[in-house]
Amino acid sequence: MRRREDQPVAIGDILQSLAKRVRRVDLAVIEEVRGLWPTLVDDVIAQRCRPEMVKNGVLLVAVPSGAFAQRILEDNDAILAGLAVLGDRAPHSLRPLVSPSH
Repeated sequence: MRRREDQPVAIGDILQSLAKRVRRVDLAVIEEVRGLWPTLVDDVIAQRCRPEMVKNGVLLVAVPSGAFAQRILEDNDAILAGLAVLGDRAPHSLRPLVSPSH
């Protein structure tokens, strides 16, 4: 008789579980955020700034400069409102991270 632990598990489920344990990151939600991103921000922001991860409910966005970080912060409420379609998985705040090499 096989125990439940001996049953095959999808690799995606394993990776998701591991990511949550290590960094409290939801890999599925970031892909959804990236899909919505161009509809939430203007074209220049969409091209130059990239959502990197959602960690503990905070959306981390890589930006090329402080000026872009300021724009992201100015658009904070509109971005979070647009992400509300994700329901309880939606980020509750965002934080720009200046990454000049981005």
